Amino acid sequence: MWDAAHLTGRKAIQHDLHGRVAYELATAILRGDYAPESILPREAELMDAFGVSRTVLREALRTLTSKGLIESRPRVGTRVRPRTAWNLLDADLLDWYSRVAPAMAFALKLQEMREMIEPYAASLAAASHDDETFAELDAAHTAMVEARNVDEWVRADLQFHLSVLAACSNELLVPLGTLIERTLEAQLRLNAKRAGVFNASLAEHTAVFDAIRDRDASLARQAMAALLGVTRERIEG
Repeated sequence: MWDAAHLTGRKAIQHDLHGRVAYELATAILRGDYAPESILPREAELMDAFGVSRTVLREALRTLTSKGLIESRPRVGTRVRPRTAWNLLDADLLDWYSRVAPAMAFALKLQEMREMIEPYAASLAAASHDDETFAELDAAHTAMVEARNVDEWVRADLQFHLSVLAACSNELLVPLGTLIERTLEAQLRLNAKRAGVFNASLAEHTAVFDAIRDRDASLARQAMAALLGVTRERIEG
């Protein structure tokens, strides 16, 4: 599964070697190199393929077990679990999956998730924000207004959406932002580049900001839905 060129390309010992092995093995599984229900090569083969010790390999396998990708059975070996068992609501696994999944399909799935959550989150933020969380949202919006290039815009855009979740006063929604942060940043960057003008959606973001500032929950929900509608058009376009 890993040819000599691939293996020799990893010359430097990684600071977190077992993490690197976990990443490479996980992406092979997520990419479909090892099908669900299939048995992975034996430890000795994997150790040789990755050039690592048994200790490092087993630590990597434990990581993938905790994420629902694999399971070990006596006299059977290490088996890839069914897709339904994969914990894609894990920040690492979601990030790794985004790197190997078909780009359009993944973008639309992330978009569907956002459309289910963010409009209602905006309405909650309008009703529930306090001085501290609104100050964070205000700072993010100001940074969007003042952005001079794509990189500044994307950083501010990401912080804007994370700040909306933080302003909901619902501690269960904050980890959601952490979960999707890496994949959302990639999507925001792609959308900004597709727009032609990186800050083309500033007006839509300002509409969300104004509604939250004015504590208009209904308008905030509508404004966020409209913003995400623009995002979907760019993804599908």
